[in-house]
Amino acid sequence: MKLIGSITEQYYRAQLIEFNRSLFHDHSMKRLLGIIQQAFPEMKTAYILGITPDQGEDVYTILMNNDFIVYIELDRYNLETEPMIETKPVKDYKRGLSRIGQIQLAVAMDLAERN
Repeated sequence: MKLIGSITEQYYRAQLIEFNRSLFHDHSMKRLLGIIQQAFPEMKTAYILGITPDQGEDVYTILMNNDFIVYIELDRYNLETEPMIETKPVKDYKRGLSRIGQIQLAVAMDLAERN
């Protein structure tokens, strides 16, 4: 998808940059960052595409190194519980996305390329 600098793209760019800054600098994201670094020591870039709160867990959808999508499920209350981690190729993730989701992914991939 070609980026054109639309307002939607600008919105997602700002959101993705803020999530990225939070992941690497916010104390509340320290646990998630540690899990990512342990599971993917080759990580160069990570952009959080979404956070889905569930009953007792949070599921993070992350673009990793512009290569694949990672789903990480973290228990909100029991910090000792092992996280569930699933990976998916970007092309498979992209297949079912709405137009807005495709824009968000394209902006995240652009940011990752620039890093």
